[in-house]
Amino acid sequence: MTNRSVRIRVPGTSANCGPGFDAIGLACTVYNDLELSLLKEPNLTITIEGEGAQNIPCDNRNIVWRSVQYLLRKAKLDKEYPGAVIRMENHVPLSRGLGSSATAIVAGLKAANVLIGNRFNRRELLQFATDIEGHPDNVAPAIFGGFTISTVTRGNVECFTFMPKFRMKLVVAVPDFPLSTRKARAVLPEKVPMKDAVNNIGRAAMLVAALCKGNDKFLRNVFEDALHQPYRAELIPGMYDVFQAARKAGALGANLSGAGPCLIAYTLEKRQCEEAVGEAMKLAFKQHGVESRILIMDLDNRGAHIVNENKE
Repeated sequence: MTNRSVRIRVPGTSANCGPGFDAIGLACTVYNDLELSLLKEPNLTITIEGEGAQNIPCDNRNIVWRSVQYLLRKAKLDKEYPGAVIRMENHVPLSRGLGSSATAIVAGLKAANVLIGNRFNRRELLQFATDIEGHPDNVAPAIFGGFTISTVTRGNVECFTFMPKFRMKLVVAVPDFPLSTRKARAVLPEKVPMKDAVNNIGRAAMLVAALCKGNDKFLRNVFEDALHQPYRAELIPGMYDVFQAARKAGALGANLSGAGPCLIAYTLEKRQCEEAVGEAMKLAFKQHGVESRILIMDLDNRGAHIVNENKE
């Protein structure tokens, strides 16, 4: 048994950002912490506190442990470390569209990587995380922080990360029901009209340009989407009314966070309207019989990082 351990902090994330389906993501200031020790005996101990503690498996099915094993196999050290002690402290809501699975994957990969001497760089960890998750839009901002733009070419992931030229506040309405990514993807069509594809290409490009240049007047219409939100609206009562309420209260725009059911609105810090936006979103949800809670967050600019490391 080894006494060496590491504590990793990983931000929650929001994917798509409206038109950037499976390509654009952001990291926000809500976090999951993981403490990991690797064992040379085949014993696995997992303890979980916080969000989803009653629903996350504490055995070989646990996604943190599966991610740890994935990295150890890549390093050819899985036979040397067949066990682990895992402690999870979760603040990212589970199955709500804020990247809870991505935080678990990234935390497991990064923690294991630290304990074996950082054999892999962040780009390699991104590739591993994407291979596990199936797409990079959540795992990329979880690793790098900020906004991320990701592409996959013949299986190889590339990611560009940046912070916008103005300070933003993120307002997230978290409804009182979960929605699995599998169910949210099941309602999507295999093919979409050309006009819908063009709609999203233009808006995704405008979104990135406006954020990079710091020109907020071009953000008024960029969060609209035609590829996934119209099909998922049936799963989230009052979705478009919540969007409209957020805009009326001063938000630049709003969209479905990842696969949902969380809805996220974007505000400028200088407008100081985030509280009003949150209340408007909560009220709009309630008018459709949905109770929700509001998270007001900043953009995270660090991504996954070490909180402390015990090198005994």
